[in-house]
Order: sequence, then structure tokens, then C-alpha cells
Amino acid sequence: MKSNRSIFKIFNRHSVPLKSKDLGGKLKAPLQGHRVCYAYFFALTLAFVLTLSSCSKYFDQVPQDRLSMSEVFKTRSGALGYLGNVYTYIPDEFNQRQVHETVLYRTPGPWTAASDETEYVSPGNKAKLINYNTLDATDETMVKWRWKSWYTGIQQANEFMASIDKTPADQVSTSEKVQWKAEAKALRAIYYFYLVRAYGPVPILTEEYTQNTPTEELQLPRNPVDECISYIVTQLKEAQKEGLLQSATSDAVTGYGRIDQAVAQAFVIEALTLRASWLFDGESNYYANLVNLDGTKLFPETPNAATIKSNWQKVADESADFLNRFGSRFKLMYTDNSGKSVPSPDDAGFDPYESYRRAVRTPRSEIGNNTEMIFYRIDNSAGTMEYDRMPNDHRISDGNYKGGSLLGATQEQVDAYFMSNGLSPINGYKADGVTPNINEASGYVEDGFSKSDYKSSTGQLYAPAGTRMMYVNREPRFYADITFNGQKWFDGTNGGNITDFYYSGSCGKLYGVNDYSSTGYLVRKCMGAGNRNQPLVCVLLRLPNIYFNYMEALAHISPSSPELWKYMNMIRKRAGIPMYGEGANALPRPTSFDDVMELIRKEKRIELAFENTRYFDLRRWGLATTYLNKPVHGMNVNADGNDFFTRTQVVDRYFDRQYFFPIPQGEIDIDKNLVQNIGY
Repeated sequence: MKSNRSIFKIFNRHSVPLKSKDLGGKLKAPLQGHRVCYAYFFALTLAFVLTLSSCSKYFDQVPQDRLSMSEVFKTRSGALGYLGNVYTYIPDEFNQRQVHETVLYRTPGPWTAASDETEYVSPGNKAKLINYNTLDATDETMVKWRWKSWYTGIQQANEFMASIDKTPADQVSTSEKVQWKAEAKALRAIYYFYLVRAYGPVPILTEEYTQNTPTEELQLPRNPVDECISYIVTQLKEAQKEGLLQSATSDAVTGYGRIDQAVAQAFVIEALTLRASWLFDGESNYYANLVNLDGTKLFPETPNAATIKSNWQKVADESADFLNRFGSRFKLMYTDNSGKSVPSPDDAGFDPYESYRRAVRTPRSEIGNNTEMIFYRIDNSAGTMEYDRMPNDHRISDGNYKGGSLLGATQEQVDAYFMSNGLSPINGYKADGVTPNINEASGYVEDGFSKSDYKSSTGQLYAPAGTRMMYVNREPRFYADITFNGQKWFDGTNGGNITDFYYSGSCGKLYGVNDYSSTGYLVRKCMGAGNRNQPLVCVLLRLPNIYFNYMEALAHISPSSPELWKYMNMIRKRAGIPMYGEGANALPRPTSFDDVMELIRKEKRIELAFENTRYFDLRRWGLATTYLNKPVHGMNVNADGNDFFTRTQVVDRYFDRQYFFPIPQGEIDIDKNLVQNIGY
């Protein structure tokens, strides 16, 4: 009963970390301004609260200076502060390196380096537990704290919904109570979505559990997949009907960052996409025999073709509903080469590189300019992300920090980007797993160096003269996403510096010690001029996520659907490459399901690169063993000159059971009805 390891024992129903003397002006002041983001404000509130209350042991004790729940909800600031705490468990995916930290809020994940997109040079990075198949249920950081954080958010959402009606009417109006309860309900569903995506089916807490609930009443089994997904979808739809704003940005005071109807609808689509996929729909034999102790199957029976199509029809219907309801609000970004908005990709000044780059790289001051962000976190670890992705020979603008060169893009990810003609440069690899099968039709050249600058039609410098030819004539997204040897790093001085990843180069292994790219590349996405203190927004879902879920659903229903190709071509046209079946230099449209899905997967791998989708996509598609059970490669960072440009194995990886995280062992030990995932 005293352990804090169980999800049912970590919550304190009788107190919250707020002090009465601190509830007034400190919380009210931000709301008196304009366009204050809730996610940002809430995280600041939590940080303020944690500092005052020293609650690193919040779940182990009940300090005497904390307010009772009834006291907290007597005031507007207290109620709003508690809702703020509920928001703080939204993931902070800008921090992919420090997932070992045992903090409840800013929940990060290892998703990029745990896929085939990147490799962290640090041998202690938690993603390697997944890559090496050494992850286990006793991990006290990543495994335990993802679970603990999201269940804490769920419990706090429950507490808020149970208590907000007690706040006096002169403090919070009836309409605000309705809205805030709907936000808490939606957040609760979103946290369940994150749990199911990471751990598989989980227990749904349908009753009020307190610190005094007898242990025997806490022996809860996992709910089957269908019940989990149904609960998530139902709760989100109820929240839409019960008070969520049509658009949070319509609230000029505190709108940005709040859960609104569009965010809820996006997560409905995400949840139904999980349910329709191979990993969750009963096609995966690996989980066919996973049952609760009473024999209840946790995954569905193997579906027939009609059932599969029906499940994907639900995704298509909800995606179409999103686009119909919110299509005028969310649009792909189109800008010129200075970042100024232009009406469409047909505008004479349209720049595909800058349009795509700004879709994910958004300063807080420019939130209102980004038309495709749906769900995001404003208060985040942007500094950590920027450090990881910046070459370590480049000083940040204030001169006090250099880049870390830590997050290296893999050669496999580099090879995935199209050429400027829209064709793939590489069609797989030979039997050795490293020698590329070059697609001659693409015009890709592996060897030699360029003799002139490679620029876009709008003047963007993609690759300076002297660049290895394998990096020349690639599509615009490649240059926005990947820092390669010889590419300029624009730091605001003298037009930028050349990035040198050679072994003895200025940011190579010789001088980098532990701060160097192990692949000879760095992730460039989200980056701009070097500044570790850039206040950037962490985008968690944007419009292309909806497009790809919709396209995938349509591929299962009708691969020749005009709607499918409409959205595929919208993405490619914004990317500045030829479309399928229309426009200049059009490419032929495939007709079979397998061929269409292959194109969707290729396009999604590029458009949403490093945005935390591929880790989950490969698993739900049943392709994890194909892509993750083998080595990843890069350039030879132990060499200089031409020898550097040798495809070299960076590390071998193993995959056989890591579809889901294990349930934390501490939970299994306490809850005797909680069965473990297979393989752990």
C-alpha cells in the first residue's frame, strides 16, 4: 500500500503542489496579456510550483504546506493551475537524448534514434536498448517513466473533472467549466493513446482510485485492444461535443496550445489508424496468444478482407471529416525564399525548400503564421535539440556554446530522399547490405565532386562547388533535413561555414572526442542559424500526418482513388518535385495496393522524417524486422578525403520482440492481474 511504483498508488487525491500564498498574482498575471499559449503557460506554472514546493518526492509524502483539493478549487487561479498540471504530460519530443531522466512532465521519447533514421554517438543513449534488443521491464527510467507520466496525467485529468464544478461561479463561469472539463477529458484520452501506442493494450481506469483504495481492489487486468481504442475515440468525440473550442486560436487570451476540436479529431484518426494496422488488427501472430489471466484475448482475431477494409473505412471517414471541418483553417505552408507567405505553389516566388523548412521550424513568436501545425508543445527542450543537431565546430551566436554533433542521420535515411526529378536514387541494396542498387533513371551519381554551386531556381544554395556528387541534384527536402560533409552551415557570418566531418576535420572524430557524428551526417531539420536559445515550437502533429493516414486508408479501400492522389500530389508539389499523373514531368501512377503503399511509405519517410512517426509506422506495418533487424550505415568517419566517402557499417541492430515497451516490472509485481508483453 505504501509503494509508489504502481500506477494506482502514485496519485494523491488529497493534496496538490500549490501554496495558498502563491496562488494569486503569479498565476493570474499571464492571463491578462494576449495570446498566451496554454502549453507554455502551464509548463511555466508547473516549474514555478515545483520550485516552491520541492516536490521531487511528491509521490512519497504529503507535505503539510500543500493545499487540500477543496482549497485549490476555491479560486480561478487554483483551478486553472491544476488544469495546467494536466497539460504538462504532453510529450516534449525535442529531447530525444535525455529520456533517462526521471521527470514526470516533458515526457520525451527515443523514437528517432530507435528507428533507422538516426544514430546517437553516445553509447549510453537509451535508444540503444531498443536497437540492441536489451530493453527489459526493470528499466527504471525510460520504461517506467513513460508509463508513470501518462498515468499521472490521466489521474490528474480525473481529479480536475471531479473537482472543477466546486469552484464558485464568481471565479469560473459555467461555460468555462464545461470547456475546461472537455479539455481534461480529451487530454486523458490522448494520454491513453500514447500509452497504447508505446505499451500495447493497457488498463483503463473507469473508477475513482485513491490513496486509500484497498490493494485487492487494484488488481486490474489490461483491457483488450478494441476496448482501449474504443475508449479513446469515444472520449475524444464526447469532448468535442461537450465543450472543446472549435478553434483554440479563436481565444485571443489563452488559446494557443489548448486542446480544441481539431486536435481531438486528429487523435481520433491516429487511434483508428493504429487499430486498423497489422500490429493491432489481429494479423500479427506474435500477439495472437497474449491473454489476461482469465483467458481474455488482448488482440482481435485474425480479420478477413472485409473487416480490414471496414476498419480502414473508419480512418478514411474521420480523415475526410477533419478535412471538411478544418480544411480552411489548416493548409500546407507556401512561402518565398525569405519565408514570406505566398498564395500557392503556383506563385512565381514560391520556394519549396523554405516552405517545407518553415512548416516544422516555427519560433514561438510566429505561431500564428504556421498554417499546418495541429498539435504542438511550446515550452520544450529546443536547446537540447539544437545542440544535438549542430556541428560542433560552429559556435552558437553568443559564443558560449558549440554544437554537439550528436544526432547522425543514417545512410539509409539519406538514400531515401528523392532526386530533383522525383525518382528514388537507390533501389535497395545488394546482398552485402551496403552496396546500393543505383536507379540509373534517377540521374544519381555516387562518386566525384561538383564543379559549381548547386542552387534552386530561387537562389537557395543547396550544395556548394566541391560537394560530393551523391549530395547534388537531390530534392529540396533533402537540403532542409540533412547536413552533409561540405554543406554550408549558415551561422550569420560570412555567408556561412563549410561543415567538415572528415576524421581530422574541424568537426570530425579526432577533435570531437564524444561530440561527433558517428554517421558523417547530422539531422538539419528544425535548425536555422546557430543559436541554442531559439524559442522554437515542438510540432507533434501537422497536416501531412492527416494526409498520410487518409492516403493509407484509401489505399486499402481503393488504390486508384482520386482523393489519394490529390493529397499525395499536394505534398509532392509543395516539395518541389514532379507529381504522379499530372503536371510537368509527371510520373506514372501505380495501380496495385502493394505499389501504392510502397509509394506512400517512401513519401512519408521523407516528409515526416525525424518527426517521431517512423518508429511506430514500421512496427504497425509489420516491417520492423525488415528494416530494423540489420546494421545501419554512414560515411567512414575514421578517414579523410576520398576514403571518408565509403559506405561503412556504424552499428548492427537487432529486432525480434520490441514492438512494444515492456510493462514496468514494478507494476507487474504489485498488480497480479497485469500480464507482461511477450518477450520480456
